[in-house]
Amino acid sequence: MYIWLIFRIIYMKLKNEIILKKIEKMNRIYLIPALFLVIMACSNSRSSDISSNDNQVNVDLQKEEVKNTLSKMWEAIEKNNMELYASFIHPDFTQFSENDSILRIGKEVEVNGIKDWLENSSDIHTEMIDPIVTLNGNVAWIVYYWSDKGLTNGIQFKSKGKSTRIFVKEDNKWLCIHGHYTLLP
Repeated sequence: MYIWLIFRIIYMKLKNEIILKKIEKMNRIYLIPALFLVIMACSNSRSSDISSNDNQVNVDLQKEEVKNTLSKMWEAIEKNNMELYASFIHPDFTQFSENDSILRIGKEVEVNGIKDWLENSSDIHTEMIDPIVTLNGNVAWIVYYWSDKGLTNGIQFKSKGKSTRIFVKEDNKWLCIHGHYTLLP
């Protein structure tokens, strides 16, 4: 019934066109296969639309994974869980920190730096503001503003800034491979 309806719709659309008049001159045996080919052509374009929609859904999910990975990194810091934090850092990690004048290189340098900072800090909380994630294969970068607060050496701090982080996907997991942070006044 559904296919007949599709044939009927196509037939009505083609009724006044030259193509249909030529088809009607042919033996009616050729009409149904011709309409079938038209339907197949239409369904192929619909299936490519569905495929592109599926790809967009996948891209959106990947972008959310990147944002969630960064949030989980911050949660690990807030809970002083250095093992969990380290699980999100790529071995080739590099960073330009907001307070450093040199490039910091290596996962160990990053993890130990956070660990040392946490020895004298507490009640840390970071918020991500206006994140934008871009994907290119197994590489993603996220730009965002941040706002954080906490205590270091018993002194309350608040800061805000802007950042770019680069992630690579390895073994189906996003790992942070680079960070660049700038304090804002």
